[in-house]
Amino acid sequence: MSAAPSTSPRPVSPAINGWNGAFLEAQYEQYKADPESVPADLRSFFQGFDLAMARSSGGAAGPELAGTRPEATLHFQNAVTNLIDAYRRRAHICARLDPFGRTRERPIGISLAQHNLREQDLDRPVDASGLPLPAGSTLRGVVAFLEKTYCRSIGAEFMHVSDQAERQWLIERFERDGGTIPLTRGERVHILEQLTRAEMFEKFLGKRYPTEKRFSLEGGESLIVLLDRAIEAGGELGVEEVVMGMPHRGRLNVLNNTLGKTYEQIFTEFEDNFDSGDIDGGGDVKYHRGYSGERHLRTGKVVHLAMASNPSHLESVNGVVEGRCRAKQRLRVDTERRRVIPLLIHGDAAVIAQGVVAEVLNFSQLEGYTTGGTIHAVLNNLIGFTTGPEDARSSRYCTDLALSIEAPVFHVNGEDPEAVVACAQIAAEYRQRFRKDVFIDMWCFRRYGHNETDEPSFTQPILADLIKQKRGVLTEYTERLLADGVITQVDIETNTKRIDMVLEQAQAATKLKPTAPVIDPGSKRWAGVSRLYSFAPVKTAVGMDAIKEVCAALGRVPDGFNLNPKLKKLLDERAAIPTAGMVSYADAESLAFGTLLLDGHGVRVSGQDSRRGTFSHRHAVLRDCKSGATFTPLNSMRPMAGRPDDAGKPGEDGLLTQGKLCVYDSPLSEFAVMAFDYGYSLADPRMLVCWEAQFGDFCNGAQIIIDQYLAAAELKWERWSGLVLLLPHGYEGAGPEHSSARLERFLLLCSNDNMEVVYPASAAQLFHMFRRHLKQAFRKPLVVMTPKSMLRDQAYASPLSELLNGSFHELVDDPAFDGKADRRGVKRVLLCSGKVGHELTARRAALGRTDTAVVRVDQLYPFHTDLAKTILASYPNAVEHAWVQEEPRNIGAFHAMFDVFRTRLGIDLGYIGREESASPAVGSKHKHKEQQEDLISEAIGPLPAPGTKPNPANGMAAAVGPAPKKTASRA
Repeated sequence: MSAAPSTSPRPVSPAINGWNGAFLEAQYEQYKADPESVPADLRSFFQGFDLAMARSSGGAAGPELAGTRPEATLHFQNAVTNLIDAYRRRAHICARLDPFGRTRERPIGISLAQHNLREQDLDRPVDASGLPLPAGSTLRGVVAFLEKTYCRSIGAEFMHVSDQAERQWLIERFERDGGTIPLTRGERVHILEQLTRAEMFEKFLGKRYPTEKRFSLEGGESLIVLLDRAIEAGGELGVEEVVMGMPHRGRLNVLNNTLGKTYEQIFTEFEDNFDSGDIDGGGDVKYHRGYSGERHLRTGKVVHLAMASNPSHLESVNGVVEGRCRAKQRLRVDTERRRVIPLLIHGDAAVIAQGVVAEVLNFSQLEGYTTGGTIHAVLNNLIGFTTGPEDARSSRYCTDLALSIEAPVFHVNGEDPEAVVACAQIAAEYRQRFRKDVFIDMWCFRRYGHNETDEPSFTQPILADLIKQKRGVLTEYTERLLADGVITQVDIETNTKRIDMVLEQAQAATKLKPTAPVIDPGSKRWAGVSRLYSFAPVKTAVGMDAIKEVCAALGRVPDGFNLNPKLKKLLDERAAIPTAGMVSYADAESLAFGTLLLDGHGVRVSGQDSRRGTFSHRHAVLRDCKSGATFTPLNSMRPMAGRPDDAGKPGEDGLLTQGKLCVYDSPLSEFAVMAFDYGYSLADPRMLVCWEAQFGDFCNGAQIIIDQYLAAAELKWERWSGLVLLLPHGYEGAGPEHSSARLERFLLLCSNDNMEVVYPASAAQLFHMFRRHLKQAFRKPLVVMTPKSMLRDQAYASPLSELLNGSFHELVDDPAFDGKADRRGVKRVLLCSGKVGHELTARRAALGRTDTAVVRVDQLYPFHTDLAKTILASYPNAVEHAWVQEEPRNIGAFHAMFDVFRTRLGIDLGYIGREESASPAVGSKHKHKEQQEDLISEAIGPLPAPGTKPNPANGMAAAVGPAPKKTASRA
């Protein structure tokens, strides 16, 4: 019930290194008079200073300090601490990161002169108690340590972290071993093995499949070393599963050497000799596919690895990985978010340029979206396709977005694999300790062009020439280990022959017998789920006891909870549903959620205003109007199950438990949030996962996720999802931006039974739709056109009895014609979806018409052809059929329905609706009403003039007359 604590960075005191000399002198005088009168950190500093002074007065400091005034010594020590601080803050700028050895500009801030220090000061003793240096160290020793630690192969950028405990941990951890970590002989040999396997894999593919694109890792082989150590270190720190995402460069290498996808599986994709037997075809290029496998650590522990499939929209996978990780944390009851972690691999050009990266970084500490910190590895090739850094970004580093969430960044030279290992180790420790994001920016290069057939010298002649002359990291690291006596030449030759033989044997075996390259989508948690679509009805009706239990919860708040007075009537109405007998569209949603929770399912709803609802219809989360504390009524029906899989079963006390309703107000993003919820839906087919648009047309901002994932993932990658999109849709005079969810775009994406597109026009239909989604034997994305103004309109309401009986109907016959005799007089059958159907029946009732039937198509795809045939066959053969819609002719469902009716039913549909338009709707409310009246009048007939009676015959003439209205045309 309590409000979530703030996760904003906390203000902290400045570090000692940030204080100026005048301030320190004044504080020192005060300290000498009364040590307890100054803050504890200053008191400790002055105690250390006095200790150093005492040692120097004993002769340890050398003769040059004899007779030095304390004030001068204080100035000197302050200059030294400022120099140390400058190295920590700025030395990353000159660290030796470039894989080609080019010198980087040295920042003036780390020069002696900048801090009023001189060459002759180098042999003066300093207080180095903040560094891992022995007592009595000189300034020369301090500078040497700082140069070794901060100016070699790692550029550490973490002083922007405002939390003092985090910052101090980073300083101490990085400086502990001088910017390195100790490695045993066995660990160094293991690094060499990783590099050898990575390089030989790429060279083998290049030799045997020279015309195939593979987006090789050559030039960045140290990525394999980075991932290896991050997973190993994470596993030792409690990680049980790593959810990964990456673009295409190096993916095949990572799939093989990190996730364990076999040579045979990969060679099968290159040979293209595997027949999946799928009559729909499909599939994707090999460097887009995902995979999962088990990693056995040296300690014997097993870490599960899952790589998400990814299209060429590089960073789009970020949100998918985060959502999938969050769902897996839920399933493992990983409340501390330390057992399942996300790891994202980025390219340098994409990470700074694609806005979805910033959107996902913003999830870092948000209640409904945090995953407890992500390890980000940037494969920094120093180039995009053909675009260099000078044209790719305005910032110094491609990782500067990380500063926005105060994530530490370790820039590292990929040619120094031991430095890469150090970064991976520290990053894993930081993530597990503080549960926050951390970046490793690995500077490397791309051996070839954008792909292996590209010519990079056309656009980057200097870089291409440097690459031609550059030896690989494997060669250089091998020589390093030979020089150190870690390995012998015989070791190298033996290892190389072994790996080469394994590659040769794997390819030969693949040519004889291909190996399935993908994992069965119906395994583990998806066992029992089918990919085959079916119209077979499933039981979605519920008993009155369940309705009463849900309504009782919807109508109550805890004792002492200060409910907003304006909501009391709403809660009372919800509690009274069992006796009132009618259910509004808005309440049908709550009843569907509540009964699914009682059945043991979890429900997640995510969107920009989802707790209250954009149209104030949901109020799933209530806020105490005095304290701001929150209360979720549907989570108070029964005790909550300890584990998601136990929901709906008796708990330890014998009482039945329930699933959990998770409703979150998302940040103002569509792309990243829909990606997150799509990823969430991949993990658990038993949970209802909904993404809700504030207005339906806002889904435009997530079109990449809709096109590349929702619509195509099953056919491309054999990945199933049951994500529900709730898209408010309907023409109500709100203008072009808030009328249309662009229904036509979804219908254009429909094929192979890939998703369901529905427009439920009654409370009962919505109720059964939600429940059907989890009760049917398959999972498909569900796209729902939802109403706005009619959420509590009686036109959309349903009798409670329709929830207690029945099921979802893809098409709804006109209830006005119950007997066959009544249908004989029907001359026209109007087909439609959504709000316009209620307007048509209301106008028909006003005119007393009996010759026009209105049939609703509540599920537009997959279209239930057999049901349509049955309904339409009950009307006279000579009837006219017309499609009525609010949307302009080129928008909405008309073109899709015209094709379906002509090819499957042999019916040429007429059209009644707005004329074609480049904009979804007009901006004028007056013009909107005029257009709406015209199309309703053409379909049913105009309202009679005031003082006259309806004339059904005149109405019919208006409806079928030869001259169409300006805003309505016929096919």
